[in-house]
Amino acid sequence: MNYREKISKKLNELLVKNYDAEKGYLNAIENVESSELKLFFKRRASERSQFAKELRTEILQYGQIPEDSGSFKGAMHRNWMSLKAVFSSNNEEAIIEEAIKGEEASLEEYDTLLKENNLPPTIDNLIAKHRHAIQAAINTEKVHEELVS
Repeated sequence: MNYREKISKKLNELLVKNYDAEKGYLNAIENVESSELKLFFKRRASERSQFAKELRTEILQYGQIPEDSGSFKGAMHRNWMSLKAVFSSNNEEAIIEEAIKGEEASLEEYDTLLKENNLPPTIDNLIAKHRHAIQAAINTEKVHEELVS
């Protein structure tokens, strides 16, 4: 596997995670009543959609084909979030907890990629920008969690 293929493979893995996160946030919107949380989740979904577009652009610039959908594991996590919301006494808190878990998993993926020293500066900067936004979302979600518990 050549350098372009290796970089694209790693970016495609992040792309799939962003598809999953976007779908998870859209699912969360359907399972909360708070208009404030709906707006928050809508913003996060939009942000993850933008991340996906940026990653797709980078993958295409490397002459590779971007993935076009999320993962089976992501679909299972969204289904779990839906079930947990239905059976939980405080569904908004449960949904926020699951969103935080998903974002923390994304953060680990981004951290792993950032630790590699062989990324071109443009990709390194893009990944760092996404990572910073995900960390900010986690911090905000933790505040929301405190407010609803």
